[in-house]
Amino acid sequence: MDVVGNLNRLQERIALVARRAGRNPDEIKLVAVTKTVPVEKIREALSCGANRLGENRVQELLSKYPQLPPEVEWHFIGHLQTNKVNKIIGKASLIHSLDRWELAEELHREAIETGQVVKVLAQVNVAGEKSKYGLAPSETVDFITATKGLAGLSVEGLMTIAPWSANPEEVRPVFRQLKEIAREVEDRVISARMCYLSMGMSGDWEVAVEEGANILRIGTAVFGERDG
Repeated sequence: MDVVGNLNRLQERIALVARRAGRNPDEIKLVAVTKTVPVEKIREALSCGANRLGENRVQELLSKYPQLPPEVEWHFIGHLQTNKVNKIIGKASLIHSLDRWELAEELHREAIETGQVVKVLAQVNVAGEKSKYGLAPSETVDFITATKGLAGLSVEGLMTIAPWSANPEEVRPVFRQLKEIAREVEDRVISARMCYLSMGMSGDWEVAVEEGANILRIGTAVFGERDG
């Protein structure tokens, strides 16, 4: 498993796809997803500049956090239970998975208690898959409007997980709709700024970039196939 080679090829490809889509490659952030990846392999990725790491599980983030340099920018990308919020506040730079009001209130409460503002993305279940978490597209504007009353919370954009497909073109409408929802939020919610669209993983990131993604969550294409 050549992590450095994988990353170099991936970063070159991201730049190529971005330019082809008329976009600046520098605006696209790569989050290397480290679920089940051992620390020594993560260090290989860090050695060539991949300092944004994404974890799906709180316990795994907590175990790796003290073993890696403090300059690592951690992103929490998995479903977050309210009873684990206090464990990652101050560790995760961005939480991608704000998917319900109960979680918004708990993040706000913990942020206020610790004197912070937590940066989050609202997770939208664009495809309406019952197996996935997320807000319905139709409730996203009202939800983000309501978060304006939570001083400890800053909604920085949207995230979605597209259905798996062997043909990435089939999920293009999902990414396109998320961008449309972000525009609607900015149009209808006072002072809302949808800075980030977190969409696209190892199998579909090229289409996501073409549709406006500026955060890519990529694990397999960096670290190879993994268990778990």
